[in-house]
Amino acid sequence: METGSERLSAAGPPQGAKAPSGGSDPHAMGERGGEILLAEPRGFCAGVDRAIEIVERALAKFGRPIYVRHEIVHNTYVVNELKGKGAIFIEELSDVPPGATLVFSAHGVSKAVQAEAAARGFQVFDATCPLVTKVHVEVAKLHKEGFEFIMIGHKGHPEVEGTMGQLESGIHLVEDVADVARIQPAQTQKLAVVTQTTLSVDDAADIAAAVKARFPQVREPKQQDICYATQNRQDAVKLMSPQVDIVIVVGSPTSSNSNRLREVARKLGTESYMVDSADELLPAWFEGRQRVGLTAGASAPDILVQQVIERIKALGAVSVRKMQGIEETVKFPLPKGLRLDGPNATQPEHLR
Repeated sequence: METGSERLSAAGPPQGAKAPSGGSDPHAMGERGGEILLAEPRGFCAGVDRAIEIVERALAKFGRPIYVRHEIVHNTYVVNELKGKGAIFIEELSDVPPGATLVFSAHGVSKAVQAEAAARGFQVFDATCPLVTKVHVEVAKLHKEGFEFIMIGHKGHPEVEGTMGQLESGIHLVEDVADVARIQPAQTQKLAVVTQTTLSVDDAADIAAAVKARFPQVREPKQQDICYATQNRQDAVKLMSPQVDIVIVVGSPTSSNSNRLREVARKLGTESYMVDSADELLPAWFEGRQRVGLTAGASAPDILVQQVIERIKALGAVSVRKMQGIEETVKFPLPKGLRLDGPNATQPEHLR
């Protein structure tokens, strides 16, 4: 995990190592050059796209600054681009001046944060991913019916904090199978499982099975909480990994779903590295490799993928091929109050 303990995560690529920013090594990928295989789907999901557009529209309608609680999505490039447009990212609501416009990040927030924002009189736009909101609604509904909850997720991740913060008590966090034996719910007749939306599908299934084994009567979600985009990107890496010599994941260290993509490839026996930008690619990774698999986390914009492709080409790749995969058509509506009115209203340039 990125914040808090990361017991579900393997170690990342070498820290602090930087590839030369210029020049090329035409023999790094072997005498015959190599191929880049692009996973499909990859990159932005509907929830990330919506969250970024909420900040962009708020800036266009209300002017700078717009305050955002936590990183709107976990990607360094996206956050820096929005900072340049006038967004100010904060963790404590006490850092937001009275009367300001505030956006909640895509990860969701606790009831306490919502209440504090209302008490301080901010104009709030909620960029919580609708699939995270669905989990919050389910928790509230079942809590009224007397349920306690077991949440599968990473301690310290903002989505986990937001979901657990929907209740004052009665949600027990498990990060791995061993945790399942340690939790002590007050009762076992009404227990329900909820899951962080960006976990490894396979790891979450293993933990859920351990929960079911200890608490046979546990209520499982009608539809799994892990989101469609997380599932689709992991499935694409599973399909791609056996066909390549190495997998590169474009994503920031704080991105849960990006870390999981790297883990999926490694568990299938394929060497894999995650990079925040093309500058982090090391030529040594590609020596003698004929085929490179490339994917991107759900919070990584396509411009970073294109920069990575150009860098790998400079290291010897001669072709790029897109794999067949699921075409995602999901789109989430924006919250009310962000329509840009008037015949001369200029739509903001949307980061992609």
